[in-house]
Amino acid sequence: MRPVSTYSIVARDPETGLLGVAVQSHWFSVGSIVSWAESGVGAVATQSFVEPSYGPLGLFLMRSGKSSSEALRALIEIDPMAEYRQVAMVDSSGNVAAHTGSLCIPEAGHITGEGYSVQANLMLSSEVWPAMADAYEKAEGDLPSRLLAALDAAERAGGDIRGRQSAAILVVSGKVMGAPWKGVLVDLRVEDHPSPIEELRRLLRLHKAYSHSNRGDELMTAGKVKEALKEYEEASKLAPEIIELPFWQAVTLAGSENIEKALPIFRKVFTEEKRWIEVLRRLPKAQILKASIVEEILGKLGDEGLA
Repeated sequence: MRPVSTYSIVARDPETGLLGVAVQSHWFSVGSIVSWAESGVGAVATQSFVEPSYGPLGLFLMRSGKSSSEALRALIEIDPMAEYRQVAMVDSSGNVAAHTGSLCIPEAGHITGEGYSVQANLMLSSEVWPAMADAYEKAEGDLPSRLLAALDAAERAGGDIRGRQSAAILVVSGKVMGAPWKGVLVDLRVEDHPSPIEELRRLLRLHKAYSHSNRGDELMTAGKVKEALKEYEEASKLAPEIIELPFWQAVTLAGSENIEKALPIFRKVFTEEKRWIEVLRRLPKAQILKASIVEEILGKLGDEGLA
């Protein structure tokens, strides 16, 4: 048995229907073992002396029409090591179920609330999971932000008695997408880090930035330039350290006959990192920009943009 002692939360957002699970542990790559979710089906956290099959089997049962309680009960009944397990499930209707076996290492326990369950084992104190529940209920923002708020609260209450090592967050759509790999909105893991939750928050910030950038591309393709620019601006605000984001923004603008709007963006990117000039020159071969447009950009920037 693998002693993946940890704390986690599974939840369904009542407004959006999004389903998610977040986890932190003093164990390498905790997200690859504990967190499971499928769009329109549910989310599962399986931990303590972990049996990973609770994840895919729990999702299978919920996909087949079982509630979270029915799915969890069916798996516990056939598990000879059930008293060592800690498992929580939430289904697409927001029903939650949790199990903390009597042989989980103290401090261990769980709390279920409306549309969520928090659970923990091998904690510094029994205040961890109540703190998680309180933080989740009071948190504002989207589901990923609220899940992280619960993890933060666990740390403030003492967290894993062994310390910190890895963390993960998985959020999927509340709608059935027809295939398990569809509808995954957030899937981030910190495999080994001295401050895994802080690193997970940084990755989530980048994820949101790239999502805004992608949305900008979609709007630009639809000819909605003003709306697209707002998305690009938001992406840059969220991740100002990533100069690739404004580069592709400028490429999209240039390809949409908005070269004058693209020029100051290109100038800023090229000033920070010259290699993007060569990237721009390679785009015509991939038919991303016409060679004449690239020549016009480089010509207008001149020495100022290329020095």
